[in-house]
Amino acid sequence: MQRDIEGRLVGAGEHKTKVVRRALAQRRPWLLASIIVAVAWWFFEDSHTIPGLFKVVWKGLPLVLLALYAFQRHLGPDGHALTGLLLIAGVSDMFSELQYASAATLMGFSLLLGIWLYARNRRDHTVGSQKILAFVLVVAVPVISWFLLRGEEGRLLATGFSLLLAIMAAMAWTSRFSRYRVGVGAILFVVSDLLLFATLGPVLHDNPVASKLVWPLYYAAQLLIATGVVSRLRRDAAA
Repeated sequence: MQRDIEGRLVGAGEHKTKVVRRALAQRRPWLLASIIVAVAWWFFEDSHTIPGLFKVVWKGLPLVLLALYAFQRHLGPDGHALTGLLLIAGVSDMFSELQYASAATLMGFSLLLGIWLYARNRRDHTVGSQKILAFVLVVAVPVISWFLLRGEEGRLLATGFSLLLAIMAAMAWTSRFSRYRVGVGAILFVVSDLLLFATLGPVLHDNPVASKLVWPLYYAAQLLIATGVVSRLRRDAAA
């Protein structure tokens, strides 16, 4: 009897997993494609057998696919802003394989769109602890960036970029979107960039483990932001 019940539970769990996978493939093909391409990039980004132009396109494709995922949901001005910031971020990722300065400039425009999106979606009631964390982000992130990049060329510009990133994260954390998805995603974005700065500066210079963690943290951040915003906007549209 007990074995029969356990067998049914296992079977039900396997069926549910298959249903979820089928739904992801049929209803969210752009999202599934983005995840697959992003994981593949993480495994093959250091390969020297891949042509340079192909790597440039490949690097930005996961975010471009996320932008398509957001665009095809038809979620109004906020959905368009999300699509825009993801698309610009994808192009920025492509430029990161060519020139960091151009990539940072493009990513700055993506962050500005994010700030605008979160400003349009302020939370009605923000408690003190949430305000404190937002303030700490804005103050601490540029200071940490300045420390991580000591002695490096472009330190001032990178610190300015980190301030913009911190403002975006603070606005995301205090927006009406889910903190467990959009808020956490924005903070992961900050962590990934600080880790990148650490590998560029003297603290973790060219550390292979740290360098390998930058991409999954960054992509997970953008994935959480995209799905979190889309989920909330869809609930609003259905209400």
